[in-house]
Amino acid sequence: MFFTCRGDELPLIPKLGSWVPAIDNFISELRGFHGYFADCFSRSEPRENFFRYMIGQFSQLDRKSIESIAVHVAGGEVRSMQRFVSDAVWNEKLMLKKYHYLVDEDMGDEEGVCLLAEASFVKKGDDSAGVAKQFCGETDKVANCQVGLFAAYASRHGYALVDKRLFIPELWFGEVFRVRREKCKVPHNLEHNNKSRLAVEMLEELWERATLPFRYVATDCLWGNSADFINCIEKLAGLVYFVSVNADTFCWLEPAAVEKEGFTREALANKHLMRSQRKPATVQSLAESLSDFFWYRRKITEGSKGTIEYEFVKRRIVLAASFHKRWVWLIIRRTIGISPSYSFFISNAPENTRLARFVWLSGMHWAAEQCLEEARDQLGMAHYEVRKYSGWNRHMLTSMLAHFFLWHMQIRLGQKSSVYYGVTFEEWSLNT
Repeated sequence: MFFTCRGDELPLIPKLGSWVPAIDNFISELRGFHGYFADCFSRSEPRENFFRYMIGQFSQLDRKSIESIAVHVAGGEVRSMQRFVSDAVWNEKLMLKKYHYLVDEDMGDEEGVCLLAEASFVKKGDDSAGVAKQFCGETDKVANCQVGLFAAYASRHGYALVDKRLFIPELWFGEVFRVRREKCKVPHNLEHNNKSRLAVEMLEELWERATLPFRYVATDCLWGNSADFINCIEKLAGLVYFVSVNADTFCWLEPAAVEKEGFTREALANKHLMRSQRKPATVQSLAESLSDFFWYRRKITEGSKGTIEYEFVKRRIVLAASFHKRWVWLIIRRTIGISPSYSFFISNAPENTRLARFVWLSGMHWAAEQCLEEARDQLGMAHYEVRKYSGWNRHMLTSMLAHFFLWHMQIRLGQKSSVYYGVTFEEWSLNT
């Protein structure tokens, strides 16, 4: 992160270096990485296919689908690899647990941030698990696609994807889709959950495992208006959230009265709501009413866009939504120009939190975007052609592991600008 606020030395988040040939014995290094997960498979065949599949993800193939990988990687066989991805026995819970230990070893930090994001994958057919006509972030419009929810971890040491959920639209749980559910092997005990609930599940599991230390949770998805989402986070003692809300969210500005001894903040918030004779204002109207005097111009880093300047202001507010009944920080970010656009965030950070902390958190989401972008563009995350529920989850898991492996090599070797990428099949053959 790059910022220019006084008094807070906030951690900079590094980027994954450019992928150029720089590491000798790449295949041997990858073998060691896969050996760590050997006990997650009961048979040698899926264990070897796991290795071949990731070789394909690191390869220079234009499209890294199962068939293409099986044809080009030594020892690959199409049907065997298809069974491996969708039907073979994996101990995915153990694999994820072991993976989190690796992430903690390389990137764990008490000031870590859990980032929640969604990603869309355009699909042509109708037979893949969860596919439907729904809003697609990839095309920025309604399209036939699958939607995944992802949890990422970011710290001063790097960033990695650490969990995922496939969003299954509600229509998939009706009788009309029963046959399709069975073909896609959607678990019988799986119930429909909205996106914010899936995000809550990931967050709760990461917190309860306590393998990855993090102090903050941030997302630019509009889940700040979800009672379930906010209440979940506030039950996790010590966790600070920074989440987006809609422009039409209603609020009151915090009264100037000093909190009196013996009153809880919730009681004072309720008292203020009862006494208030004014109608609540939207955060959009509040932003537009603020004098330029109160806005601070700051720089943040946002992924491939590089460093961007915005203007920020923070205000203490009482949210008008009935489920809140408490004061929070409202952080407003606007673009620079004659007709600025606004983004709105709320946070339960302590009252003495400086603007620098919020500026830092507002730009943090680029790390989640970077994870997804790098996995998509270089590791074939979006190239899958599986239809089953388990196949989607396993492909995403291998993509997460492949992305982390590159980070591990960069951290292990202490290189900031070069990590090996692009295994040729000649090298693969020579090293087997």
